[in-house]
Amino acid sequence: MRLRPLRPRADPPAAPQRAGLSGPARLDKRTKNLVKRLKAGDVAVIDHLDIDRVAAETLVERAPVVVVNAAQSISGRYPNAGPAVLVEAGIPLLDAVGPAVFELAEGAQVEVDPDGVVRLDGVEVASGEWLQPEDVRKRMDAAKDNLATALEDFTLNTLSYVRRDRDLLLEGLEVPTLRTRLRDRHVLVVVRGHDYKKDLSTLRGYIQEFRPALIGVDGGADALLEVGLKPDLILGDMDSVTNEALTSGAEIVVHAYPDGRAPGKERVEALGLEPLILPGAGTSEDMAMLLAYESDCDLIVAVGSHASMVEFLDKGRPGMASTFLTRLKVGPKLVDAKGVNRLYRQGVRRTDLLFLVVAALAAMLVISLVSEPVRLVWSDLFELLQVFFNQVRSLFV
Repeated sequence: MRLRPLRPRADPPAAPQRAGLSGPARLDKRTKNLVKRLKAGDVAVIDHLDIDRVAAETLVERAPVVVVNAAQSISGRYPNAGPAVLVEAGIPLLDAVGPAVFELAEGAQVEVDPDGVVRLDGVEVASGEWLQPEDVRKRMDAAKDNLATALEDFTLNTLSYVRRDRDLLLEGLEVPTLRTRLRDRHVLVVVRGHDYKKDLSTLRGYIQEFRPALIGVDGGADALLEVGLKPDLILGDMDSVTNEALTSGAEIVVHAYPDGRAPGKERVEALGLEPLILPGAGTSEDMAMLLAYESDCDLIVAVGSHASMVEFLDKGRPGMASTFLTRLKVGPKLVDAKGVNRLYRQGVRRTDLLFLVVAALAAMLVISLVSEPVRLVWSDLFELLQVFFNQVRSLFV
């Protein structure tokens, strides 16, 4: 048996090197504030521990050239989906660069090199680790192992606050006198949560038919404007709604702390508007549902609302006592439309369209066979076509 000469084993191809990324830096420790001024091609600098899905989706919409996170994008406490959304959208994510990155000036032209070093005029400012899709998957899998502990802590925190917030369930809410009529109407409560755009699009037929009162919870008011709908009422602490929404003509209700303090009131009054005040211990979306319920509405339809443990952990809340109590109270009138786009999709199926065309042709054929006037029309048309073709043929003979 002849032995073939040994050949040196080829090394595996080297991983492609990430090109240097550069652009003007936009910095904010609150991601929802940053995205208001973030533009395509900017370097987004955030300080967001456990990037949540909604924040990531908003960043993707703004199309920054790179996202630089001072904090850990996945700490392992629970499986947050934000980093996966970013990397799957093709947006590079530099992780855990540290607080020094916030020494950069707004708008400074920075470069992030392939080694994960953030440079200003060639000088290193901060450095971190590039998160690749495989890294995100591994960290997500590891975080899932901690889900049972997170669920136990979350449940205990929820139960510990139920007694404190029980008045939301047992006592009626003191509703301010509204200009917007909610009594005996459907009320659509819109929160800027996961898939809110798709759900709003799917509900267009319902909105056109029932004309519900539209309540935007903070940024939910902008969500309504984005799809061409004008909110009737805006409720929240006014930290994530734009001035355009506030000045759209909607009635404004500022969600205040139980002791009456309302930090968002000053912002609204600075625009020359006079808001109503609604104190309450729950979240703003809870207060919107309770307001509609206490105003004796007919039905509450919630879009983009938060109802799962992961969603509450995304928002930095260790429990969901107020939401649990609120949903117990308004339950008979509440329809949660979250994810309705996956249950029902509007549009015409190809088979339905083909059936419609065939049915129309069949109807035309039947009419042609049984209707004397139509047969005469077809006969005249056929004769005209014969005369036309005879004339054309005579030109070439």
